[in-house]
Parts: sequence; C-alpha cells; structure tokens
Amino acid sequence: MPDYMFLLESRLSPEQQAALARVQQLAQSLGLNVYLTGGAVRDLISGAPIRDLDFTVEGNPSALVRELEKAGARITDEDSKLRHTELIFPGDVDASVAAAREEAYPLPGARPEQRWSTIMEDLRRRDFSCNAVAISLNPASRGLLLDPTNGLADLERREIRALSIHCFTNQPARLLRILRYAARLDFKIETRTQDWFDLAIERGLDKQIPLADAGDELRQLGNDLHPVTTIKSWESHELLAAIHPHLARRRPDYDGLARLARAAEQISSAGLKPRLFAPIARYVLRRLSPRERSLALHKMGLRDVEVSSVAKLEASARDAIKALKGRQTESPKDAYRFLERLPTGVMAFVEAEFGNVRVNNKIRNYLTKWRPLRASLPAAELESLGVARGPEFDRILEQLFDLQLKGKAKTPVDRTRLLRQLAGIKPEPKKPEKKPVKSSAEGKAAAAKAAPASRTPASAHAKSPSMGAKRETAGTPAQQKPQAASKPRARARTARR
Repeated sequence: MPDYMFLLESRLSPEQQAALARVQQLAQSLGLNVYLTGGAVRDLISGAPIRDLDFTVEGNPSALVRELEKAGARITDEDSKLRHTELIFPGDVDASVAAAREEAYPLPGARPEQRWSTIMEDLRRRDFSCNAVAISLNPASRGLLLDPTNGLADLERREIRALSIHCFTNQPARLLRILRYAARLDFKIETRTQDWFDLAIERGLDKQIPLADAGDELRQLGNDLHPVTTIKSWESHELLAAIHPHLARRRPDYDGLARLARAAEQISSAGLKPRLFAPIARYVLRRLSPRERSLALHKMGLRDVEVSSVAKLEASARDAIKALKGRQTESPKDAYRFLERLPTGVMAFVEAEFGNVRVNNKIRNYLTKWRPLRASLPAAELESLGVARGPEFDRILEQLFDLQLKGKAKTPVDRTRLLRQLAGIKPEPKKPEKKPVKSSAEGKAAAAKAAPASRTPASAHAKSPSMGAKRETAGTPAQQKPQAASKPRARARTARR
C-alpha cells in the first residue's frame, strides 16, 4: 500500500494532485466511494506519462460532477446514459468521472446491457487486464490496489492481455485500441490475445468498426506525442480504412507528423500540455479534399468544436504567424502575452508546417526563456518584504516580470532593489563602516612613522669624515656645532697670554 501512495505523491503533477485531492474530498463529503482507475493507474505503475485521471464512483456521480463544476472544473463531454463525464480541471488537467457498472452481452457482438455495480465488477468488464486496475481513494483504504484480473503481472511483463475470447467480437474498435496501446506503451501483445486478434481480422471484424468508435480512437491520438508509430501500425494491419476508405491510397502525411512530434516535445518539455487532435487529424486526412475531410469528421461523431478546430487550423496558424511577424508582438512583453493565449495545437502546427525563422525563434524564446522566467518570480521574497497577497501584490510581480523581459534585474541584488522600489519601500540605510581597532604594537609602529624627521637619529644621515679611515659613529648636528666654535676661543686665550 505505501508503494502506491508514494506513486500518487511522486508521479502526479502538482495540478493533478490538486484535482485528485478535490475529488477525494468532495466524494467523502457526499458519502461516495471513489477510485482512480484504468489508464491513469496503468500509466502510474508502468512509468508512462500520465495524461489524464479516470475516476470511478460506486453510485451516481452526478452530484459529485456538479460540485466539481462549481469548484472550477469545465465539462467538455457528458453521457447521461452511461453516467460518464469528461472534464478539464484548473491547471489544464484532463479527467473523467464515471459510475461503476457491469456489462452483459446477450450474444457476442450484440449491444450490452448496462447495470450499475461495484468497483470490482466494473474492473472485470473491461477490455484488457492492464486497464482493469484501480487504487482506492477512500479514507479507510486509501492507496489499496484493486486487481481482480492480475493486471499487475501483465504490466510487469509489459504485455497486453485481453480478458475475454469475445473481446474483439463484442467491440471491434479494440482492434485499433490494442495497437495504439502497444505502440504508445512499447508493450507486446500476449500470445493468446494475438491469436484472437488475428482471428478477428480474418473474420473481417475490422470492417465492422463503427465510425463513432474510430473517431474516438482518432481523438485519443491527440494525447500522444508520437502518433506516427500507432498510425503506421494501423496501416500495416489495413485498419486505416476504418477512419476513411480512401486512406489506403491517400496515405497520411508522415513527414508532417514527425515534424509535429518534434514541436510537441518542445512544448511538453516547457511544462505545457500539447493538445494535438486538430493537427494530427489534419496530417492523417491531409490528402483528402476539404469536403471529404469535413464529411469524414462529422461521420465519426466528433463534436462540432473538434471538427471546427481541424477546418480552421491552417487559417489560425497563418493569423498567428502574421501577428508574430508584426509590430504588435515586437517587444518580448507583447510576444509573451500573445503566445500565452495561443492554443498549443496551433503553436505546434506553426512550428511543424511553416519554417519562418523569426516566428519560430519567438516561440522558442517563449518556451525556453520567458516562461521559466515567469515561473521564477520572487513571490516569497515580496511577501517577506511585508506586501500582502492581493491585486497590488500581483501588479508588483507583473511589473517586475516586464522589467526582466527588458533585460533588467538580472542579479538577485538588482531584483531585490527593484522589488523594494516597486513596492514603495525605502531602501535600507547603509551601515557605517567601522574602523578596525589597532593593537598597542601597531599603534607604536604608526606613531614612530608619524614622528617628525628632526627626531630621527642623525646617524641615519652621517657619513664617514675621511676616505680610507675607519667608519666612526657621528653625533648629532647639535653636538658637532660647539666643536667648530671652540677653535676661535682657543686662539683668543693664546693671544691674551
């Protein structure tokens, strides 16, 4: 149990942790049992990037969904029949909330009968064992792993195992899904499951994939940074016809998809979530006419906003290029503000499709310089200066960020000085410099140096009186003068005698 608690705390991003804590808190207040399930747990254990959070509730989750919406989550899709809701939490976190259910198939391939059930029955009805795992988020069992089909062993072996011989018969779209999992996770298909897969292809079940299910698989590709491997796997098994029959001859633009993957890597490494459905669908269906493309997307049951994003992608990208080349984004501040609002799918498409050096340089500066600079604003330091959090607090940080974009406040000392100035805080007074206290020996030496030259011994200036004679110690000038004056006095005494 502690191992899975550690995974929850270490593998999820801060935004994902906040979303999970919110769901857990609300479910507890509503008396609902809630579990983290499916792909989120699979990716958590296998080490793959965790793209979204799937929550399963025992009971009706509608009250929980309404409370989450009040707390700031945005609903993107809702299926009232299956009690399944997709949301985006604050911080751009994708998630889903669904009711635990079981499915009963009267005949293989027939429509299943839905019954609301427990979490264990919900896990047993799933497609593959790697998805039939859950972690409890309930107070009494938080962190407990639920694994009724031994999916953990398959995750350790890095295998995908179907849970039923009728797996592909009941839902032919799983033919696309298992190849997507194998490509994305770098897993192999378990031997018996591979036999069932081949048998399904032989029986022509790939021709029975509903367009709505194919559209959902295409939508899921939007979460993959490297979709080329999946699409090529679909093509090698002749499954692209499930998306559109003309794709067998008008192959996807693999070069464009490879460039898109490189651009998406840069965006992802900057801490942003690339939403790539529109550019991926554009490259997959690129060789179809605009009318064929639009018709195919509508037939796949995609939402109007998704179809519109594909149709308007190129126009949106050209508008972005025009803005990034113009005067309105000439300064780093204006370019940052513009790119902050630009959808990541459009940003990735601009880099992948258009080789404008000036535009791409601004995008790279935004991802590698400006965003890290914005994330490192000294909020704690400003708070320590006594400024309370609020509108004024945010205004000071924004002003500091604008000055940093102009190349100012590069050092911590300059940054602190600017913070105090923007906050209206007087600079700290300079402390007076204290002169070092000299020791008694140093004082005597200094006094000796400062003494007048007349007090210095004359011996320092005296020279020997004659050449070749021995050097004698000379007296002071005061001692030498009386000797010179004694000679006339001696003559005077001689004369008086």
